[in-house]
Amino acid sequence: MLCRMTRPPDFANIDLHLVKVLHTVITDRSVSRAALRLGSTQPQVSAQLKRLRALTGDALLVRAGTGLVPTEAALALVGPAERLLKEADTLFGSARVGRGFDPATADGLVNLAASDYLDPLFLPRLIGTLQQLAPRLQVALHPLSADSDYRRKLASGEVDLVVGNWLQPPEELHLGRLMSDEVVCLVAADHPAAKSPRSWTAARYLDSDHIAPTPLHPGARGVIDDFLALQGLSRRVTVRCAHFSLAPAMVAASRLVLTTGRQFCERYLSQLPLRIVRCPVAFPAMAYYQLWHDRTHASAAQRWLREQVRDTARALADEDNPSRSRA
Repeated sequence: MLCRMTRPPDFANIDLHLVKVLHTVITDRSVSRAALRLGSTQPQVSAQLKRLRALTGDALLVRAGTGLVPTEAALALVGPAERLLKEADTLFGSARVGRGFDPATADGLVNLAASDYLDPLFLPRLIGTLQQLAPRLQVALHPLSADSDYRRKLASGEVDLVVGNWLQPPEELHLGRLMSDEVVCLVAADHPAAKSPRSWTAARYLDSDHIAPTPLHPGARGVIDDFLALQGLSRRVTVRCAHFSLAPAMVAASRLVLTTGRQFCERYLSQLPLRIVRCPVAFPAMAYYQLWHDRTHASAAQRWLREQVRDTARALADEDNPSRSRA
């Protein structure tokens, strides 16, 4: 007796649609009905069935009276084909934006890097929202500091989303504008600028002692000093602070000037002896963004997270001042 060697399947000739045709034809036991369900034509399905017969080495469907019945080999293939199609739907279907994510049951970890320049209530409010809507989700908050290479971390997946303000956000990243805010000066209640607003000139502003956040990387100046440099101006920064939320208390106890968004400053007026005064240099509105990498752009979970960040930031702006400019 001659023993015929079995050739391995040629996977280059098999695609997922062919598996779907196999499953549909066998379960429907009709080429015409299978064509209707597949949105195809009878000749196309017949041609695909011919390919499947060649690939499997089996007739798959045979005549029985006026209809067709599956062979034993065909029935054995139904289960594996069904499992393969389900796995493919899990693999590719859930990854599509808007599918496969339910915040109420979602678990896992999201990494968010954020400055505290926007509003001291922003991160607490955001975490409260995430806890309420996605109680099983874990959140890790990362600071934006001098040793935080957020571009690299976004690209590598160490960080999913970055929230902050930039004069010119990086072009290679996706961005979503959250809000914009008027640039003002925060000073102690007994600061000369608060006592004599008319004498608060650009020259006196630039010559004052300023407090500013620690740069995000060596050589960086920050949005305020970047804008001044473009105008050929500079100010005297005497204090650099990595913890921006501590700056108002330092301002209240000194002659330091903090230049930032009005929304941030207004949160401290009832807590400390501080005053908001106009900035004598005409700064553009301070724009706040969320940045993310292309690797997470199509993720349903990440899109949901970005929506919560956007809604939280804008709700705070509206509560504080309904007429404030938003993106």
